[in-house]
Amino acid sequence: MNLFPFLRAGDTPTEGAAVRRVRVLVANQPRLMRELVLATIADHLDIEVIGVTEEQASILEIVSRSHPDFVIITLDKSERRPDLCDLLLDRFPHLKVLALAAEQNSSIVYWANQDIFSNRVETSEEGILNTLRGHLAVDQPQKSSNSKVN
Repeated sequence: MNLFPFLRAGDTPTEGAAVRRVRVLVANQPRLMRELVLATIADHLDIEVIGVTEEQASILEIVSRSHPDFVIITLDKSERRPDLCDLLLDRFPHLKVLALAAEQNSSIVYWANQDIFSNRVETSEEGILNTLRGHLAVDQPQKSSNSKVN
């Protein structure tokens, strides 16, 4: 399968090639941050927003029903791994969780593979898009504890 990681609206892939779309649920707060995330990923044909919610209580049900590749949530000011992240990765081990904290210009991606791992993410349009596309900027992930990431 050929992938076109930076395909934008209006671009056309090579004839007969398949574009794998990264399925994303946007569930972060506040509303302005959610809208900025949506604006950042809206024009990229390889990223499909499968849902948007502001209600944390509905996230598990939406993930169960829609099977996204990523859920984008809010990272709190302490940069402690969100409890929601643990719950999601325990129930949906295929999932990746991107946590964003706008006021601190901080982004961390979490995933599970026997343990929960995390990497710092460059807090920029390119950093977010590369993370959603699977191109992590940090080579060696660190095992994540439920505490502040250094």
